[in-house]
Amino acid sequence: MKKYKLYIIASSLALFTAIGISSCTDKFEEYNTDTSRLTELDASAVGNAFAASQHRGVMFSWQLFNSLFGDLQAQYYGNIAQNFPSDRNVMVGNWLNGAWNGFYNQTPALLGVLENTAPGGKAANPAVFAIANIWKVRMYQPMTDYWGPIPYSAVGNGKKTVDYDAQDVIYKDFLTTLTKSTADLQAFKGKNVLGNNDLIYGGDVDQWIRFANTLRLRIAIRISGVEPALAKTNAEAAVLGGLMETNAHDAYIKTTANNINSMNQATAWNEFRMSAAMESVLTGYEDPRITKMYAPISGTTSTYKGIRNGFTQVELGLPANENTKLSNVNDRFTPANQNTNPFEVIMSAEAWFLRAEGVLLGWNMGGGTAKTYYEKGIETSMKQWGIADAAAIAAYTASAKTPVAVTGAVVSPALSDIPVAFSADAAKQKEQIITQKWIALWPNGVEAWTEYRRTGFPKLYPRMNSESLFVTKDQVVRRVPYVIGEAQTNAAGVATGVAKLGGADNESTRLWWNK
Repeated sequence: MKKYKLYIIASSLALFTAIGISSCTDKFEEYNTDTSRLTELDASAVGNAFAASQHRGVMFSWQLFNSLFGDLQAQYYGNIAQNFPSDRNVMVGNWLNGAWNGFYNQTPALLGVLENTAPGGKAANPAVFAIANIWKVRMYQPMTDYWGPIPYSAVGNGKKTVDYDAQDVIYKDFLTTLTKSTADLQAFKGKNVLGNNDLIYGGDVDQWIRFANTLRLRIAIRISGVEPALAKTNAEAAVLGGLMETNAHDAYIKTTANNINSMNQATAWNEFRMSAAMESVLTGYEDPRITKMYAPISGTTSTYKGIRNGFTQVELGLPANENTKLSNVNDRFTPANQNTNPFEVIMSAEAWFLRAEGVLLGWNMGGGTAKTYYEKGIETSMKQWGIADAAAIAAYTASAKTPVAVTGAVVSPALSDIPVAFSADAAKQKEQIITQKWIALWPNGVEAWTEYRRTGFPKLYPRMNSESLFVTKDQVVRRVPYVIGEAQTNAAGVATGVAKLGGADNESTRLWWNK
């Protein structure tokens, strides 16, 4: 019997090396966990483990990872909880520690799938192995985009010290993994390999090939400023291999009563409201998606109001910042729908915006222009939100409307002067592409913050206040620092991460792809 020793979990680098698999794919929280070994899995248990890695791999510690950091830094929301300081750039240690632990607690299930479906494994299956590797990339990318160097290749090494991999090494391995996985899946095109144990595509191999190529294009664009030749080669290969293009390709995690949408659950805690940045852009553009994302303020049917990011505790108590005067999320994202609202993973609209930026870089993105891909991205996003009227979409795409000034506790100027209609001015085109991608990525604040750090777009408001020692209210948080649990139990490993970071272990140090 093979054994894993996985030392990257909780705040103590505890030994977490085994999972027992329930026979029911819906009840992941009923897994019996043995803390001393990872048992070999038969074919049916592999499917259950994969389903667990999907749901937990994106839903882990949603409040601590997404809501309190990425969503606020992307300015999808503003904080309204007076005792919560992360909107003022405070890197709250316990919250980040919980987010880190929440991720690494989910890796055993995926490790089990990879170990057992690899050549020579008990349940060897090259198609499942390839899909699991694609999912591994999707699981790890947000982590390295938060911290930079992280434990990656050494996870499960059976040692008390787990070294960190440099971010460039991780990103290049992502590309290698996706390239090989899509190649291996060619022999299985048209087939189904995981059935209901795949909570996204129901085991459809062709869909996974598109997902992997879109993820590969995202990664290529991400590194285009530091590895332009490698980025171009991978981007063009990804397009040639076939991307997500229509809403039929959108990737959602299915939810049930046992596997809820964590975002829906968190809205009950009354911690955030629509941001002023979103108000400026969506109301200025008269964007119909605002009605799908947010709710009108109390007592109205069509008035949407946001809050500036970074108010102090005292300022959050001002009458102008009262909850009833700010827009909450649309009812789709409230707890009443947590069992039925699927969780967005990657949407096809993103692929079109990636292609549009690729054209600006001079890459072959399939023969279209930046304008045609940009407009296709808007159309695809609109349809994703149930806005299918072709005339309405065309009118929006051609609109000369721009973001507007917003009022509230403070008066804030228009966020930008760019219209929706694609500009002939090359200097404005990238801002337009990224701004529309920012809208289309909602509610994925983690990815939106990452793209903001990379590009500086959309232009976001300065924070009202910053309580960080390293980042002012006019500056951008570039990463989050390593967590206390790692410092206490894997200090030597953390030291390898800091050495590969290229700067101090604080929130002002730029990541590798952002140098």
